[in-house]
Amino acid sequence: MSDLRQTVGTLEGAGRRFGIVASRFNGRLVSSLIDGAVDCLMRQGVERSAIHLVRVPGAWEIPLALDELAHKGEADGLIALGLVIRGETPHFDYICSQASAGIERVGHEHRIPVGFGLLTCETTSQARERCGGKAGNKGWEAAEAALEMVDLIRRLRG
Repeated sequence: MSDLRQTVGTLEGAGRRFGIVASRFNGRLVSSLIDGAVDCLMRQGVERSAIHLVRVPGAWEIPLALDELAHKGEADGLIALGLVIRGETPHFDYICSQASAGIERVGHEHRIPVGFGLLTCETTSQARERCGGKAGNKGWEAAEAALEMVDLIRRLRG
């Protein structure tokens, strides 16, 4: 494998700009995701002033706001943060499926990395574990993925 030409991204954030779109629904837990994402970006050299946080009502609205940010062209990468907890109706399935598809679509249509931090949990307990508990902070992980992909795409475009 060492003889293969490889391209990998780094977590270098200096000089990079990021947009974060986060839902207000399940606000306390989503705030923990935001804190994790911002902490990750800043620890990797992204200036606080280079982070644009956009709040939307819920997961359903995340793709449209991401699309607008991407269209403006002011961000090198985007991060989607939200939380949907299963209820007693199929509403969960529709929201999760369509929001996820919309988030993916923005990245492909605008050719911009989008860190995926939309949690789809069965219980509030599971959500807490992923918002800074034993399972880590998925906001941090989404930011880390966005950072790496921004650098990787820059390298691939040469």
